[in-house]
Amino acid sequence: MPRTRLPIRRIEEYAPDPLSRHSWPGTLAPVRQVLDEGLDLDPVTVFVGDNGVGKSTLVEAVALAYGMSPEGGSTMSGHSTRPTESQLWEHLLLVREPGAPKSGFFLRAETMHGFFTYLEGHGGRPDEPRFHERSHGESFLDFVIDRSRWPGLWILDEPESALSFSGCLALIGLLQSVVDTGIGQVLLSTHSPVLAAFPGAAVHEVGEWGLRRTAWGDLDLVRDQRAFLAAPERYLRHLG
Repeated sequence: MPRTRLPIRRIEEYAPDPLSRHSWPGTLAPVRQVLDEGLDLDPVTVFVGDNGVGKSTLVEAVALAYGMSPEGGSTMSGHSTRPTESQLWEHLLLVREPGAPKSGFFLRAETMHGFFTYLEGHGGRPDEPRFHERSHGESFLDFVIDRSRWPGLWILDEPESALSFSGCLALIGLLQSVVDTGIGQVLLSTHSPVLAAFPGAAVHEVGEWGLRRTAWGDLDLVRDQRAFLAAPERYLRHLG
């Protein structure tokens, strides 16, 4: 396997302009940990955690610091409809490897409709797929298929919201092919035990403790879903 030249080897705080730890998002434990200690990235790095713990805040900030739109797209797109992103990205330093690709893509399922509209209005390639004519999940995978031959950084924020079980497996296969060629790197935020099982990934569980590297089988996400599938009635009887 070719050696991957990582677009981002490490994330650190930009020392000349530190972020306050007394206001959001500096109050989030994972954000503080990254700023205080830095974080080394692998060819595939996965963040797993509950809603509101800060994993999407982190991946969004990395995407912006890398030059991508907060609403998704490539390093060459700059569309925005309603800015809601934090200013964390302005306080990050991304440590690159010499010779690494500089291109990249940020995919977040809830904003892909707007991004596809942006592509239609900015003269896409004649052979580019017509994304709006496909289902949500199909268009998401079509975009990855169409761009997967490009080198660079792939950042994905909870892509499972657009994908079925088989779609999640297909996405892993597409991204694995990018990583295996040595031309790409993946940073993924997810609630899906399927995507968290990405082969060879460094999985970090994100929560009130910060970030901790965790084996797939030891993730709260995996244990909880196994328990639910074994006996759903134990969880559902408490509803209503």
